[in-house]
Amino acid sequence: MSHFWDQNFSVPGYKYGTAPNTFLAGQAHRIAAAGKVLVPGDGEGRNSVWLAQQGCQVTAMDASEVGLQKALTLAAERGVAVQTVWGDLAEWAPAPGQFDAVVLIYVHLPEPIRLGAHRRLAAALRPGGWLLLECFHPGQLARSSGGPKDESMLYTPAMLDADFAGLLEPEMAWDGETLLSEGPGHQGLAHVTRWIGRMPR
Repeated sequence: MSHFWDQNFSVPGYKYGTAPNTFLAGQAHRIAAAGKVLVPGDGEGRNSVWLAQQGCQVTAMDASEVGLQKALTLAAERGVAVQTVWGDLAEWAPAPGQFDAVVLIYVHLPEPIRLGAHRRLAAALRPGGWLLLECFHPGQLARSSGGPKDESMLYTPAMLDADFAGLLEPEMAWDGETLLSEGPGHQGLAHVTRWIGRMPR
């Protein structure tokens, strides 16, 4: 999988642009000022760098070394610092209870590893911390605006409710249409799932 993304990110420019995801930008007010934020699967760093620009202490984790290098380049251009970690979500686990927020934007995992990865990432939250997630819904299969073509890697709100059950208190579980304009990789009308959960205090 890392080879696939290294190839994708080796082309000039940024596959998903350099602006933050719209859903994240609209929900970032939940994150504590100067909070510690983990952004797994952030590719070339658009969301990590933007969060750092808002004053957050950001750790960007990805399986693509090419993507992480581009994230560091973008951070330097914007005058902010982002810590990067190379890893595979099939096995990588952050230390429990150290982050104020975990941000998952279009991180689509194969079914055999999704549940374990989601629960390890949720466990990294401090009491009161937030998990913010946007992904493609199975209804996206008929669309050409982005996302995997394997239905098992597309998530419904009910799937996410089950993945985080007993760990996080759900605050939002929604699916519907949105218009994406995120670099060449995400363009056009899309069917997405949005999920927000909070670690109990």
